[in-house]
Amino acid sequence: MDGTETRQRRLDSCGKPGELGLPHPLSTGGLPVASEDGALRAPESQSVTPKPLETEPSRETTWSIGLQVTVPFMFAGLGLSWAGMLLDYFQHWPVFVEVKDLLTLVPPLVGLKGNLEMTLASRLSTAVQATVVGLLAAVAALLLGVVSREEVDVAKVELLCASSVLTAFLAAFALGVLMVCIVIGARKLGVNPDNIATPIAASLGDLITLSILALVSSFFYRHKDSRYLTPLVCLSFAALTPVWVLIAKQSPPIVKILKFGWFPIILAMVISSFGGLILSKTVSKQQYKGMAIFTPVICGVGGNLVAIQTSRISTYLHMWSAPGVLPLQMKKFWPNPCSTFCTSEINSMSARVLLLLVVPGHLIFFYIIYLVEGQSVINSQTFVVLYLLAGLIQVTILLYLAEVMVRLTWHQALDPDNHCIPYLTGLGDLLGTGLLALCFFTDWLLKSKAELGGISELASGPP
Repeated sequence: MDGTETRQRRLDSCGKPGELGLPHPLSTGGLPVASEDGALRAPESQSVTPKPLETEPSRETTWSIGLQVTVPFMFAGLGLSWAGMLLDYFQHWPVFVEVKDLLTLVPPLVGLKGNLEMTLASRLSTAVQATVVGLLAAVAALLLGVVSREEVDVAKVELLCASSVLTAFLAAFALGVLMVCIVIGARKLGVNPDNIATPIAASLGDLITLSILALVSSFFYRHKDSRYLTPLVCLSFAALTPVWVLIAKQSPPIVKILKFGWFPIILAMVISSFGGLILSKTVSKQQYKGMAIFTPVICGVGGNLVAIQTSRISTYLHMWSAPGVLPLQMKKFWPNPCSTFCTSEINSMSARVLLLLVVPGHLIFFYIIYLVEGQSVINSQTFVVLYLLAGLIQVTILLYLAEVMVRLTWHQALDPDNHCIPYLTGLGDLLGTGLLALCFFTDWLLKSKAELGGISELASGPP
């Protein structure tokens, strides 16, 4: 999706500029268009001089942002909670027990849903990207597995590749339809899609992706004696890819996606794969019991919130400035963290709202999981405090990096929606998984020291 399509969709979804706290465009000369190198360029008829920010105050307030974001955020959290419980259930299936690398696929495949363009106009490019990235995710999982175990099973390699490619394709297609429906619904309801599309799609997206991965991999595992089934699936998708490319070339915007949309998605997949490696190495160990349940929650919450903030800042820049020209108060590429969270500026206001959702949101999701799973979920006060602290650290880092990356990409006349969100959600997966593993390890370490202290006291007591 080029810059024109991205922004035109958002304007169509939101109604008239300014209705939802968005300023009016700089001029009526047209929206930024994508050049042949994928960068956004302002039309010649459009002035590149930013409109003074003080001429029209934003209509959005802390309360209005909070009200619009909280409901879809909570809805998304429910979906993430169920996704975590599903993953905990699926990890005991024979295929996940035998093919441990399938767990490495979970973060990159789940993250793929938010990184591919999901509009009807780019459905063919989504099919091509999903096929290729699904295969690359399987290759990354295999390489990470080989480095740690130094063993390769050809049958498992074929199952992993076929499961990854088919899951990526089906999930991207299903979520593409879902995203279009959400944007249309938001338009009819008169709310800002930036606030609701990402969390709602993410809540259902995680469930859909995990379910498809489990069902597809189990199907291939049950038919593992069919020697040619998995290679045939991989070869079929490889053969269809040139056909999709030829059809997609009929639309110039889709051609631009296929030319310039690979690097952010592939790099995000690589980053997420390291999070998947952490998950696969810890999930079966006793001291990390519950890792599978909480991984989708902490990764999903961070990814959803930073995607909302990135999209909001991107919309703000498209309304107030021209590609390559930063507003006066955003000239610094590395802003003071206080200016990101503690000023009266609209983006700082939304960052505070999103950060304030972290602790109550995680507490509610934790309680829901505890009600469903019971005593099988770790519930010590120490772990809860560590878990909430990890969530705050993750989201704080992501929101600050969103501010930095959007400024850098806008200065380069690139669309932040396409170039920042994949990196940030991939980094959110890595940060979330790593910090969660650290929480489990620290809680286990503190419990071990307490138990050893109790034993030594009993041993030194009176006979």
